[in-house]
Amino acid sequence: MSILPPILVASSNKKKLAELERRLVHLGVQLVVPQAVGGIPDTIEDAPTFEGNAAKKAREAATAKGMWALADDSGLEVDALQGAPGVLSARFAGRHGDDAANNALLLERLSSVPDSARSARFVCVLALARPDGSLALSVRGEARGRIAHAARGTRDFGYDPLFVFDEPGHPQTGRGFAELEPNDKDEVSHRGRALRELARLLPEAIRSV
Repeated sequence: MSILPPILVASSNKKKLAELERRLVHLGVQLVVPQAVGGIPDTIEDAPTFEGNAAKKAREAATAKGMWALADDSGLEVDALQGAPGVLSARFAGRHGDDAANNALLLERLSSVPDSARSARFVCVLALARPDGSLALSVRGEARGRIAHAARGTRDFGYDPLFVFDEPGHPQTGRGFAELEPNDKDEVSHRGRALRELARLLPEAIRSV
């Protein structure tokens, strides 16, 4: 039996939840979805950084339900667009979560940008809040790559079909995130890297209370 308390995940995104479960299962953590506790309030994501938005979501979920809460804020930063879409990644084209529109707008904005200038990075910040709303820890993961000229692969979500991982020294290098099997993607993705750091720090962060 796990000695860690249940953790409320401040997200209803099934694919994000699946990634969390894959990486935290060995800790024996029970992840609780918002629907299981009657839902959680919507958070206005108005912070200028991933760290700020992740912390805000975690704190609000924790205080609303009196539970440990874990929140994610992630997105794509494109160098040729001065870091855009950044914290606005999910609503780049206006409507939150419209992946097709977001990808179409990204390709439009980069239509005249050559391969040599299409560098980008995915960023993921995970924030863990205590039941009283105080922040217990925040971790960040990044993955470097470039933006393709057209979608590649059929897996995953968001900007993955346009993101080609290009960090040297990895078997995944040169492949699109949407072309990778889940476990292969987890090894190099921004969220996978953040989750490994979270898994390393989580037990001590909770036991130190």
